[in-house]
Amino acid sequence: MSERDVFEYALLRVVPRVERGECFNAGVLVYCRAKSFVAARTHLDETKLRALDPEADMAGVRAALRAVEGVCTGGEAAGQAARDDAGRRFRWLIAPRSTVVQPGPVHTGLTADPAAEVGRLLDLLVR
Repeated sequence: MSERDVFEYALLRVVPRVERGECFNAGVLVYCRAKSFVAARTHLDETKLRALDPEADMAGVRAALRAVEGVCTGGEAAGQAARDDAGRRFRWLIAPRSTVVQPGPVHTGLTADPAAEVGRLLDLLVR
């Protein structure tokens, strides 16, 4: 068996109308300190969003999800966070916010391949 490292992950939830308390998963953030790895993958179920809020700002939600992916990727897409290491970017992204796209609680696991975990968790918990 190959060596496995601890990783952390959080789901990205879409909360179209906070007062109703309804939400659904639309992405996953994965961080592995040992590999200096942070990544996000998203999948917006537009039908589900419209069912919960027919007036939802679809373009705004898509932009918020893309922004999370951009912060993880780094470079110009990360804005000011581009200078931060992977851990600081992850911590910034999981900080609670009162927006339509919110991070869920952080969970941990073990993995030999953090990049593969992103896709596995997206398929398991989001799609």
